[in-house]
Amino acid sequence: MKISVETVIKAPVTKVWSAYTTPDDIIQWNTASEDWHTTKSSVDLRVGGAFTSRMEAKDGSVGFDFAGTYTRIIPNELIEYSFGERSGAVEFIPETNDGVTVRVTFDAESENPVELQRQGWQAILNNFARYVEAGQ
Repeated sequence: MKISVETVIKAPVTKVWSAYTTPDDIIQWNTASEDWHTTKSSVDLRVGGAFTSRMEAKDGSVGFDFAGTYTRIIPNELIEYSFGERSGAVEFIPETNDGVTVRVTFDAESENPVELQRQGWQAILNNFARYVEAGQ
């Protein structure tokens, strides 16, 4: 099952793309809630290149790596990737009002309810939008 989340960001696509693909920026926005944070990130933005983000509870009680491999890249338009047995895609769709719709579509996992997964990924995307619109 595929899940999609999206948001509109009022910024140029080049700025949105850069914030989505730069490790120092990812560390700033990649969290679903205030009690979590991303402690490190790496990006090798090319087909076959790897990415990873270390996400941890701020109290140190739990953490995990979100990691995968890029499978298709069209600069300022599309990132496709695999992570484990799953895949995902990020679309950057220009809007007529000088904004960009960012749509993330990913394979659902079986451990958590679909709605919980949707809410978590949407919260991260909402943080991303706030970060970019605040001017980084």
